[in-house]
Amino acid sequence: MLANLFLHYAFDMWMAREFPSLPFERYCDDFAVHCSSEAQAQYAGRRIAERLGECGLRLHPGKTRIVFCEQDGRAGSYEHTSFTFLGYTFRRRSAQGADGGIFDGFLPAVSKDAMKKMNRVVHSWRLHDWTTLSLSELAAWVNPVVSGWLNYYGRFCRTAMRPLLRRINVCLLRWARKKYKRLRAFKRALAWWQAVVARAPLLFTHWRWTDIAWMAG
Repeated sequence: MLANLFLHYAFDMWMAREFPSLPFERYCDDFAVHCSSEAQAQYAGRRIAERLGECGLRLHPGKTRIVFCEQDGRAGSYEHTSFTFLGYTFRRRSAQGADGGIFDGFLPAVSKDAMKKMNRVVHSWRLHDWTTLSLSELAAWVNPVVSGWLNYYGRFCRTAMRPLLRRINVCLLRWARKKYKRLRAFKRALAWWQAVVARAPLLFTHWRWTDIAWMAG
């Protein structure tokens, strides 16, 4: 809280006064400033470094960079064309417009580091070992955590979350095959899975993001 109060006066209010036309975002000590040209970005970077120096701070030499936002209608070749901010990686991505057409924009999606952290959490659950629990009890355990992930990281580019959701599904299917001897054969386990999804498609939070065909796959 003290750091945020300090930077509010040391950075936020200074930016609003010195660069009123430059939008920026700041969370704690991470921030991104939007410039319209490389020259403007270099100038703003020098001024920001000077300002922070006056306040006893400095820009991180390994994290501070100028990034070219590649997208349709913008030509150029630059060293840095992506960056990660608050768990999202921003880079050129294909997307569907309101008119149904496909375009390339500079868009966010969950970062690789964030995905690794979530995968480590799923691995630590060892769902297949909790055979004393029912499927509903597993859902009550898993859903609050997964809901938080989806509400945050799934706000943009939902498809980037699919590998994580598939992994959770694999863990649940593995749990069922270990819990019920009759499901040791994969075909029987898959039939059981399809029946559960058809009967209770909203049992797990992440199932609401997918169709039954994908779930079964």
